Amino acid sequence: MSKVDVFRALHHHRLPDDPLVLPGPWDAAGARVMEEAGFPALATPSAGIAASLGHRDGATPAGEMFAAVARVAGAVDIPVSADVEGGYGLVPKELVERLLEAGAVGCNLEDSHAGVLKDPHEHAEWLAEVRHAAGDRLFVNARVDTFAHGDGDPGEAIGRAALYVAAGADCVYPIGAPVGVLPLLRSGIQGPLNVFGLLDGEGPSPTALGELGATRVTFGPALQRRAALALRGMADELRR
Repeated sequence: MSKVDVFRALHHHRLPDDPLVLPGPWDAAGARVMEEAGFPALATPSAGIAASLGHRDGATPAGEMFAAVARVAGAVDIPVSADVEGGYGLVPKELVERLLEAGAVGCNLEDSHAGVLKDPHEHAEWLAEVRHAAGDRLFVNARVDTFAHGDGDPGEAIGRAALYVAAGADCVYPIGAPVGVLPLLRSGIQGPLNVFGLLDGEGPSPTALGELGATRVTFGPALQRRAALALRGMADELRR
């Protein structure tokens, strides 16, 4: 079974209290740590990689992002999905080729640009082109930014999700959705549902999110930011 087939299978037939938990490594060393910890797959965070490379979130050049993803994917034997933001203006065929060259088995693709929601029908058409170019070689996670950059209307999120699933998305990611809305989103969205998780009791546990409807839980740049805080603590100790 190929890595993408393994990754796709991880999203199906899961029990409600057992969502797929995907930590977000931003470099090869972190990816190895997470693989050794027993995670079955990983999902790189664009914001975490941006910070590690000295860029603000959303400002990483495409070449640097794909190179970082390649380092992560090349460091482990488990599947790696990549957050490639809005696709960096690449045409679908080139986007797919660069993801595959980097060793990714999946990707996150946003439906907003510079904080503004895209037209959902146009975005769905673009996702369909990505799906056509990728065939079954990539697992496409369609991010829905209604809660992050829109008015937070669950109905709009469900409508966008339906368009994206019809276009061939394997999973939908309504980032920033309030916990209380998750059951409604779960009832209205077909297929796997990606939910943003928080660390150390700052929000519901992955198990609790699974019971509310999450198929998989990702953490964005949270681990990178937590690591930076830990490094700051160690730096402070060195100055004592």
